[in-house]
Amino acid sequence: MKRCPTAGAGWTLLGGIFDLPRRQSELESIEEETSSPDVWSDPKKAEKLLQKASRLRDIIQPFQALYKRVDDIIEYEELLKLEANAELEAEVLEMFESLQADLDAYELQTLLSGEYDDRSAIIEINAGAGGSEACDWASILFRLYSRWAERRGFKLEILNETPGDVTGYRRMNFQLVGTNAYGYFKSENGVHRLVRISPFDAAARRHTSFAKVEVLPEIDEEEIDIDPDDLRVDTLRAGGAGGQHVNKTESAVRITHIPTGVVVQCQAERSQHKNRASAMRVLVSRLAELQAKQDKERLDSLKGDSGPAEWGRQIRSYVMQPYTMVKDHRTGHETGNVQAVMDGDIDAFIEAFLKQPPDEDAYVE
Repeated sequence: MKRCPTAGAGWTLLGGIFDLPRRQSELESIEEETSSPDVWSDPKKAEKLLQKASRLRDIIQPFQALYKRVDDIIEYEELLKLEANAELEAEVLEMFESLQADLDAYELQTLLSGEYDDRSAIIEINAGAGGSEACDWASILFRLYSRWAERRGFKLEILNETPGDVTGYRRMNFQLVGTNAYGYFKSENGVHRLVRISPFDAAARRHTSFAKVEVLPEIDEEEIDIDPDDLRVDTLRAGGAGGQHVNKTESAVRITHIPTGVVVQCQAERSQHKNRASAMRVLVSRLAELQAKQDKERLDSLKGDSGPAEWGRQIRSYVMQPYTMVKDHRTGHETGNVQAVMDGDIDAFIEAFLKQPPDEDAYVE
């Protein structure tokens, strides 16, 4: 029979990510601080402390439940040492395998401990070098991420889209709404390279295309000090492929932050009010990013590589010809099942990114 995880070094109960005493001590300290009436003189600080306490409980309570299951398995194993029982042995093995699966999921959850990891995510896909091929690649990436979000249970909201001249998108902005969306999706920050036989080339030659993915955490307006006088809000007619609504009403909204020159445009909704709200969400996150540039390490944790989408800068390659392979150049993780990846199966790449050592992680917080 397989041994339970307590028998090996893999079950690091009191070290690394499973440092329960440290987390419990931190939670007790926060609870003591929030019990003081003085803390509520600063509502924002109090709210942040409560949120941190909630995140710690979300780590501690499942850990304690897992620990209890380990104890149960150990007790059954002790019984089996005293008297063999094939039926009980099969039951214990099933318990062990279930525990290992839940432990893997819990380990990944505890890796999402960055300052903004629990936030929703704002994503922008930009077609890079490669012309219409790159625009098509941007649309393929958007579909890939849409399928992944659907499987993970995240809500996807399109904020703005700029179609390519022939196909696909020159730019696509969308938001993933849900807990830990940014924590998971920050692994996608960077340039993505596609190698395939072009469907747009009559000679059926192999083409290389690039697209850049930028991921930001959603930041609340209260967290950034924005002077309304610094904003210029323009309304314009929505652009796109056509339809009854497109180009007939001025529902699209463009907001310019005058001091920094940051421009955000949203046109996905029929309501001007909703488009303005979406544009403000993106603007606030981008301004938070600019503030973070004062600290290089913080910039890396939010935005990642700021270089162009071109050869030599890719974080991941998707090769369809002359062989099939998807490889992440940061972690070394790869798979030959390109079609599964294109259908949204990128969990293994995300996990490899989150589990890599902090000193190798360009985006760790």
